[in-house]
Amino acid sequence: MSSFEKHGNPGLDAVMKVIGGKWKAQILYSLGDGARRFGELRRQVGGISEKMLVLQLRELELEGLVLRRDYQQVPPRVEYRITPLGASLVDALKVLDDWGRRHGGQIGLPPRVMEDE
Repeated sequence: MSSFEKHGNPGLDAVMKVIGGKWKAQILYSLGDGARRFGELRRQVGGISEKMLVLQLRELELEGLVLRRDYQQVPPRVEYRITPLGASLVDALKVLDDWGRRHGGQIGLPPRVMEDE
């Protein structure tokens, strides 16, 4: 029995727990370019409801990947920014984004037969 069969892949499991689902990776990727206000973040992510964005941001905050700053002013002003831990994950997301841009058009197509070299 291989180590993978015994223990799975704890590193990948940890990553998928954090970025699993449709929105968290997109939110983190957006925050990788700098602090964002709620409305700005919602426009950048696109298609996410206000309720879902609030939920996802709270989870990312609890996981230590995002900081929320409330400026305690009128009108209300709240900014979200990425933590150093979150920034390290964004670096990995950029690699995945690059892969998706290069190979996304091949997903769902029949696999090509690879010849022996």
